Amino acid sequence: MGRRILNEALRAIVNAEKRGKATVELKPISTVMSSFLNIMKYRGYIKNFQVYDPHRVGRITVELQGRVNDCKALSYRQDIKARDIDGYVKRSLPTRQWGYVVITTPDGVLDHEEALRRNVGGQVLGYFH
Repeated sequence: MGRRILNEALRAIVNAEKRGKATVELKPISTVMSSFLNIMKYRGYIKNFQVYDPHRVGRITVELQGRVNDCKALSYRQDIKARDIDGYVKRSLPTRQWGYVVITTPDGVLDHEEALRRNVGGQVLGYFH
C-alpha cells in the first residue's frame, strides 16, 4: 500500500513537470513521501513543498522547478549493503554526474551520497534524476 502511494506521487510529479506545471498536489500522503521530498528539495530538484493536515488523509502541495526528468519508487525494496551502493548507483542511474538513489537506513531516509558518507546500508526506496 505505502509503496504504491509513493510511486503514484512521484509519477504525478514527473507528469506535471512534463506538462510545464508550476505546482502539483499529492494525495494521500505518507511520512516516507515527505522524507523523499525533503531530499529532492535539499538537492535542488523541487523548490518547496507544504504538508496540509498530516494526521488525516492530508495532501502535499509541491512547487516544481523543472529539473525532474524521471522519478520512480521501487515496488520491492531491495536490501543493499554500504559497500554495494556504488555499484547499484552505476546500474540504476543514467550518468554519475546527476541523479540520486534514495535509501531507507537506520539513520533515516538518505540519498546514496549521504549513505556512503555515513557508511550505512538499508533498503532502496527509489531514485530521481
